[in-house]
Amino acid sequence: MNTEKIKVHFTDKELLNATNPVTVNLIGAGGTGSKVLTALLEMNHSLVALGHAGLQVRLWDDDTVTEANLGRQRFADCETGLYKSVVLINRANRWSGTNWKAETQKFERDSFGRLPEQARASIFISSVDSVKARFEIAAILKTLDNSHHYGNCPRYWLDFGNSQCTGQVVLSTIGTIRQPRSEKYEPVAHLPFITEEFGELLKQSEDADDTPSCSLAEALEKQDLYINASLAQMGCSLLWSLFRNGLIENKGFFLNLASFVSQPLKVA
Repeated sequence: MNTEKIKVHFTDKELLNATNPVTVNLIGAGGTGSKVLTALLEMNHSLVALGHAGLQVRLWDDDTVTEANLGRQRFADCETGLYKSVVLINRANRWSGTNWKAETQKFERDSFGRLPEQARASIFISSVDSVKARFEIAAILKTLDNSHHYGNCPRYWLDFGNSQCTGQVVLSTIGTIRQPRSEKYEPVAHLPFITEEFGELLKQSEDADDTPSCSLAEALEKQDLYINASLAQMGCSLLWSLFRNGLIENKGFFLNLASFVSQPLKVA
């Protein structure tokens, strides 16, 4: 008889019992990030309807809308030349009545090694277009302290990454999250960063061309039309499970959209 317990991660209780909206830093407003923001709007509305305090999102991106972004990303002709983060946040706030914020700068330390005060958050979501940027974010998050019990205490990092027809989403804890005792499950307090668990795979892919595209046709040669939207929906479903179910058995997944195959990543 197999009595081995299923490994799960229980959601940090501060997120489940939040008295104020849970702060989220969304880093990147491109093909995936622009669609993740839409999913976060839906999530916020649903959480509030269920009696939760909801989300407070800050979107970080120093890029502007170009013609190549139209069609594959959530932008219109009239928004060409405007900051992506400002366009998306203004639209979100008008639609939902939220007071979310836009940052027209990269999520990074300044020349003195300091992070902006507004960079504190409980959840960090990255949808950046280079391996180098992902490792830089990881380096920043490793220095954050989650041992204090106050607002904006860093808890989770949800990372989105993709190539033309494939991609992955991985949820990590920032430090360890206190877990309850369980007779049914084996609680796992620490979920490793993607840069730790799959660092070599990421480095092997860092030679990929991440230069800006000049047209939609050129952009589609690098990333297929629906890979970003598919990752955004499935990845935010994982985040929704943290809030809705209070625990997760899977910490992410690999997706191949060309063959319609998805492989979950079990909590271990």
